[in-house]
Amino acid sequence: MNAPKIAFLSVLSNSFVVILKIVVGVLTGSVAVLSEAIHSSLDLLASLIAFFSVRLSNRPADKEHPYGHGKVENISGTIETLLIFVAGFWIIYECVHKLLHPEPVQLPILGIGVMVLGAIINFIVSRIVGNVAKKTNSVAMKSNALHLLTDVYTSLGVAVSLLLVSITDWYILDPIIGIILAVYIMTEAFKLMKESFPPLLDARLSAEDEKQIVEIVEGYSDRFIEFHDLRTRQAGPENYVDFHLVVPSEMDIATAHDLCDRIEADINDHFDKVEVLIHLEPEHEKVNDREKISRS
Repeated sequence: MNAPKIAFLSVLSNSFVVILKIVVGVLTGSVAVLSEAIHSSLDLLASLIAFFSVRLSNRPADKEHPYGHGKVENISGTIETLLIFVAGFWIIYECVHKLLHPEPVQLPILGIGVMVLGAIINFIVSRIVGNVAKKTNSVAMKSNALHLLTDVYTSLGVAVSLLLVSITDWYILDPIIGIILAVYIMTEAFKLMKESFPPLLDARLSAEDEKQIVEIVEGYSDRFIEFHDLRTRQAGPENYVDFHLVVPSEMDIATAHDLCDRIEADINDHFDKVEVLIHLEPEHEKVNDREKISRS
């Protein structure tokens, strides 16, 4: 299955889980369950954002967007993480209110059952979405998988809190567990924000990726003089690499072109999606540049 279809699968699963949690949250009066319903509602919104962003980011480059639409996924991932923060603050607000005004939880067994069922569904879907995210290097899909996985943990946490409340009648446990879960999902959101937001500012690829690129280029060092001005960036699943390659002045165009093709092919083998731009410079041009610098 392709990425858009998998993204739509998460929309369907989240829709089902949200309806269950809202109904049971109202019936039980549990703030933890209602908090989970809010959390899952934002997960549903995030899944919808991911679904449309994946469809849009897969469009090829056009006249208005010559570099493609990859950054749509980074925008989507950033919006989704902000939604998690909103959910976290909302959950904490509701839990503090419940701490100040504790109320008994009705039908805790029903709440436990729904939380466990929701956790199972989202765990299965998160694994499917996560696997597709790794294969496609999709930021939006990674974000969606994280949403689903956090929902698994928080659902199980609420189930445990409801179980303890039903055994001990300590109703204060309900909002306390809710606050703990809110802090957890906000921590995970911060980690995702560090991945989705920097590409919007054209941040460079990881040190490991750049090291691999350098090693690939240096593998052909016997055929060129030097290379410099290496620049990298990422936009959604797309990676961009460009640098200047200084070749011997006597090298003909066909040979230089073949050298660039070989380097590009090797870099393409390292990344799933990458565009490589190599600016060729003859040796004498580099020498002239050095002379200009020395005179200045």
